Amino acid sequence: MSDSHAAELHPPSAGLQKLLADALAGQKAPLARVLSLVENEAPEARYVLDTTFPRTGHTVRVGITGPPGAGKSTLVSSLAQILRAEGERVAIVAVDPTSPFSGGALLGDRVRMPKLAGDEGVFIRSMASRGSLGGLATTTSEVCDVLEAAGYAWLLIETVGVGQSELEVAESADSVVVVLVPESGDGVQAMKAGLMEIGDIFVLNKADRDGADRAAADLKSVLALKPAAAWRSPVLLTEARTGQGVDALRRTIGNHLQHLREKGLLSVRRRRRLKGHVQDLIRARAGERLRARVDESRWDAILEELEARRLAPHEAARRLWNEAWPEDAALGPAHD
Repeated sequence: MSDSHAAELHPPSAGLQKLLADALAGQKAPLARVLSLVENEAPEARYVLDTTFPRTGHTVRVGITGPPGAGKSTLVSSLAQILRAEGERVAIVAVDPTSPFSGGALLGDRVRMPKLAGDEGVFIRSMASRGSLGGLATTTSEVCDVLEAAGYAWLLIETVGVGQSELEVAESADSVVVVLVPESGDGVQAMKAGLMEIGDIFVLNKADRDGADRAAADLKSVLALKPAAAWRSPVLLTEARTGQGVDALRRTIGNHLQHLREKGLLSVRRRRRLKGHVQDLIRARAGERLRARVDESRWDAILEELEARRLAPHEAARRLWNEAWPEDAALGPAHD
């Protein structure tokens, strides 16, 4: 058993139990410390996650994604204010590009959401993508679980909207909002299929700019080409800076969630999310054990063969797997 796995089995200290109890009671400083344990994958995180998970499963998770500069943070701030006026407790998880120097988030969401500062019913957490291919940190779902256990009824998950992060948002949210701007209009036809497929609601923000109506019409034309479904993704116009149209967005999110509940699709989405999370954990643990069982010198030898093109990647994977788990050779990741 590796040191990290053994640490998972250690009983929690009294200090950790107190810290978690304070976090779940709504104290923000302890909650921030607990989230750091989870985000940094500290040994104590296993106890935190196992303890909080039974308290999850009810919070609404809304993914908000789109290209940089679309005004997502301002839109999230405006939406959060509306939810707060309804008496809802709101947590915002903003996943930013990772700094190549510090490994931390580059953008400061607390600075970009000044109207939420000091509101005891709002918790804002900035997370670094940590180089994840999709731009969405692998611990985002677990951070959301802790926030849900702490009593936040709405989770707004904002991503930077690059690479494959839009698809990861779809796996992390009940309802996905794609935010664009009028300047996106000319490029809508060429927009990647993944983004168009996962959006439940499309928002054309900064609608006071020239070309907004044309961009909305172009977007609707593209969406009309999607396969027929019971839910047709609407296109909304907003000016997040002034709050115009954000009320309509709140109502539309509510309508979408109601549609999912009535059709039995909300439980399907959440079940798929759970399955994906467990699969991610299995892949991560398998990777850790493979690295522990294969010497660095062996990796170097394999890489030299790959670089010389004497060995193909699938064959390299098969060999490493068989060397790490000779008893399971027949179950290796590649066929002979």
